[in-house]
Amino acid sequence: MHSRCAATSGGSLSSHLAGTDAERAAGLRRMKLVATGMLGAMAVIFVVAFALQDDYPWLQYVRAAAEGGMVGALADWFAVTALFKHPMGIKIPHTAIIPRKKDQIGASLGQFVEENFLSEAVVQQKLASVGVAQKAGAWLATPEGADRVAVEGAAAIRAVFTVLDDDAVQAVIESMVRKHLLTPPWGPPAGKIAERIFNDGHHHQLVDLLVDRAAEWVDSNYDLVSGLVSQRSPTWVPQFVDGLVGDKVYVEITKFMRAVQTNPRHDVRLALDKYLKDLAQDLQHDPVVIAKAEGIKAQVLGDPQVRELAASTWATIKKALLEAVDDPDSELTQNFKAAVRDFGHRMATDEELAGKINRWIADAAGYLVRTYRSDIAAIITETVGRWDAVETSRKIELQIGKDLQFIRINGTVVGSLAGLFIFSVAHAVFG
Repeated sequence: MHSRCAATSGGSLSSHLAGTDAERAAGLRRMKLVATGMLGAMAVIFVVAFALQDDYPWLQYVRAAAEGGMVGALADWFAVTALFKHPMGIKIPHTAIIPRKKDQIGASLGQFVEENFLSEAVVQQKLASVGVAQKAGAWLATPEGADRVAVEGAAAIRAVFTVLDDDAVQAVIESMVRKHLLTPPWGPPAGKIAERIFNDGHHHQLVDLLVDRAAEWVDSNYDLVSGLVSQRSPTWVPQFVDGLVGDKVYVEITKFMRAVQTNPRHDVRLALDKYLKDLAQDLQHDPVVIAKAEGIKAQVLGDPQVRELAASTWATIKKALLEAVDDPDSELTQNFKAAVRDFGHRMATDEELAGKINRWIADAAGYLVRTYRSDIAAIITETVGRWDAVETSRKIELQIGKDLQFIRINGTVVGSLAGLFIFSVAHAVFG
């Protein structure tokens, strides 16, 4: 379907261009007939006036005007024709200028564009006068502008996901995980982070939470605690003694948990702090502990796990983004549009921000022009160089030939007036 659409579009464009050329060719032919007709009219008038001027002396002025008109028409016909071909097929020097000088014309045109248009000063001056940031910001701040950016962005994301190979992306993610997560040892960096956390006391809140949960569990499990005492006492101990011992153990455990809860300097807390700080040091400096950390890393993130992580990560990202960009009411799309409108508003109203962006654009454009101006201009030279000389001449004639025929018409009129004026002055002076 896309192929048919493309073919249809290409065919329509070609037909349109062909139709335009046909119209221009028809207009050129009409103007040539008018110019040539005026030359023929001047010739007829000259013959009649020349033949009858002895009988009718005033026809001398008509003859002079017709004579001048013919000279002007012929001269301008020669000049116009010499641009595109050899007049009457005769290879007169300095004729058929465009076919012969096609390459030089292309080079000169490229050089002209490079020197006069692809100038860093000209481009920066034009950009400074336009105010690109303000105009772009005003457009982005409108709902239509933000919607257009969102639509184009969604199309770009879909195109990227269409081009990207899933296996290749997963391989990249897997290699990044191996490089940044698996290859470096876990022990020393984890120890450094833990040491900073423990030294600053940030772990105390977690210890408080664990102690509180343990105290709550003891308060809620009296039967379980006292039952453990009964289960582990000898069978010959009387049951009421087990109950007394269980009550005593439960009370002591409760008191112990309350003491740990309320006393920040309790021995248990201090011992736990010392253990954690020692563990942080061991993770950094003890080879045995570091090796154990590496073993844990290998168990948690082995080859199958890494591959599964890479595949699931890419699949999740791809699915989430595609669903978001396909839904114009999705949170991602709405937030993106809001961000675009906000940024556009800032560009349009914040003079400092707009000035910075305009300077960035001007600097970037200046760099591109400064660096690639010759390459850009070479496109013109190379393109003209590839054109066929005859076809190039024909196309240029179709573009400007109609206007050039007015030169022939004007030459006929001006020649007539000049011939009449010269004859009149000469006749007045010499009789």
